[in-house]
Amino acid sequence: MPNTETVRRQRAIAGAMGVAVLGFALFYHFFPQLLHVEPGQPSARLPTRSQPGTMGFDQRPQAAPQAVASEVDAGPPLVLAPAAVIAARRREKSNDVQLPAQASPDTPELTALLDRADKSLAADRLVGGKESAAALYLSALKAKADSQRALSGLEEIRGRLVAETEQDIALGDADAARDTLNALRALPSSAKDAQPLQQQLAVLDKVRPLLTTAATQLQAGKANEPHGDSALDTYRQVLQLDPQNAVAVQGVSQVQHVVLDKALAAVAQSDFAAADNALAEAASIEPGSQALQDTRGRIEGMRRQSGAAILAQARSALDGGNVELAQQLAAKAQQISPDLAGIDDFNERVTNAKLYSSYKPGQVFTDRFVDSTGKAPAMVVVPTGKFMMGSPDGETGHDANEAPAHEVDVDKGVAVARSAVTIGQFRDFVRASGYVPQSQSLGGGSVYDEQSGGLRDDASATWQDDYAGKPGQDRLPVINISWNDAKAYADWLSQRTGKKYRLPSEAEFEYALRAGSTSRYWWGDGAPASHVENLTGANDRSGSGRRWSNAFNAYKDGYWGPAPVMSFTPNPFGLYDMGGNVSEWVADCWHDNYIRAPRTSEAWVNPGCSRRVIRGGSWGSAPDMVRSAYRQGAAADLRSARVGFRVVREL
Repeated sequence: MPNTETVRRQRAIAGAMGVAVLGFALFYHFFPQLLHVEPGQPSARLPTRSQPGTMGFDQRPQAAPQAVASEVDAGPPLVLAPAAVIAARRREKSNDVQLPAQASPDTPELTALLDRADKSLAADRLVGGKESAAALYLSALKAKADSQRALSGLEEIRGRLVAETEQDIALGDADAARDTLNALRALPSSAKDAQPLQQQLAVLDKVRPLLTTAATQLQAGKANEPHGDSALDTYRQVLQLDPQNAVAVQGVSQVQHVVLDKALAAVAQSDFAAADNALAEAASIEPGSQALQDTRGRIEGMRRQSGAAILAQARSALDGGNVELAQQLAAKAQQISPDLAGIDDFNERVTNAKLYSSYKPGQVFTDRFVDSTGKAPAMVVVPTGKFMMGSPDGETGHDANEAPAHEVDVDKGVAVARSAVTIGQFRDFVRASGYVPQSQSLGGGSVYDEQSGGLRDDASATWQDDYAGKPGQDRLPVINISWNDAKAYADWLSQRTGKKYRLPSEAEFEYALRAGSTSRYWWGDGAPASHVENLTGANDRSGSGRRWSNAFNAYKDGYWGPAPVMSFTPNPFGLYDMGGNVSEWVADCWHDNYIRAPRTSEAWVNPGCSRRVIRGGSWGSAPDMVRSAYRQGAAADLRSARVGFRVVREL
């Protein structure tokens, strides 16, 4: 039998000729960093299945190695450790070997022979030649069969040969494994150790060509595709034959790295859909790998960065008034990064821009005149929504003209004046435009008569007067205004501001009056518990001590006649005096019921109609006339001390 040194030379020659080249090439292919150790740096460990190593092109952070427990635990993993270290560790963990008791001490001659054997063992000259450790220990046993030194030495040789064979198999060196296995078989009582190694060697013979095929597929760009003819398929075939095959395990990890690199390349091209597909493919290869987690984290960061950049573009588009482009960019940003910070707030801005021209519900604003000093009335943005218009048959005070109750979709955002137009505001209009209100052109209006307790016609009453016919204060709501006067004011505001002002539709008025309520009044079903509106209160008194004959029980607001606007509580939409103070003109023509009424908030107008709609209660309205559903019609040129108006502005 050749000695150990001769065997090593034969292995080197065989490796140069091709057999060892395969194992070395595969090892170099998958573990280049283990063969390129920087001076002064510790040797890298061979990655195991639970700890994928770096593949050279991926510089992901690696976990720090755990502290070593003993000398045999230090250094490379078991399959790369020296055979002596492996054998020593196995001896520590196994108590199976029981040496027979030695009957007598070794003779001096035998001791000298054993010393020579120990030196050969220490020099790793295990087998081959007369001076090999195996030959010397066997000679000692011939002289003394129970020599424990000889038996222990042979057991050590057997352990080292087993370790070397396993190491050769793990590295794919089948020829070296056969040589070592044959040397092992030559030792007595080694059949039990040789049998599993022979089985492993048979598996190696099957997987070697598969590993060669897998390496070729990987180099040809067939990492995971096409399915059925890829490196991944071949490596998995190897692992079915040899579940612990280190080359195949690391090959699967490298395939996953290739797929992860595709994901990163897709992200670099802003193709996040392709990146997601690649990540899903990588997850199907090794679901819990650190490389997968790291790449996911990197891609998520790139997602957020890309999404934030696109969202910034969307903000710029929205600021420039391009709502459609802003919406498209925001959708793209959210598609890239669904949990992008700020996307919900921005989408709300886009919705507000589409419905409310970049305002938001509840916001108060005032338009300045574009051609002179001055400004329009303060406006409140009303949220869009749906409501039931009219009243049910069972509601107290119900009238047939309020039926049928029907749902109306207020899908267009508008801003409603916070209060009715005041005398001061209407005066600015008359002075600036030269318009002559119909209380002057047609002569008069109505005033309150304290003696009779009701309204009477007065040819001298004008829009500048209060309810009693006296000069009115600027903050009082303007009254004795016809529908035609109200429309003229709204048209003038449109000209002066460049925005679209008009009278509210009947549906818009009731929607704004109700402000989300479904009760008789916007504050509830009965008399108010606090000062919410200027109403007919049972505890109110006129200047001469008159009382209302039909009033809200136990209510007192302190006014007999209109109060200055915004003297009471606003409704939930932030609007004042919607249910009291003065009734108000709206844009619609009068219809006796809602049978053919529109289901949108548009005004219901018939060309040439002469009667218009008045909505909302006034300072002199009976409780049934203050209901949110109450409506009445009047000639468009009517002037009354109980009727004023407010405007809306389209957004």
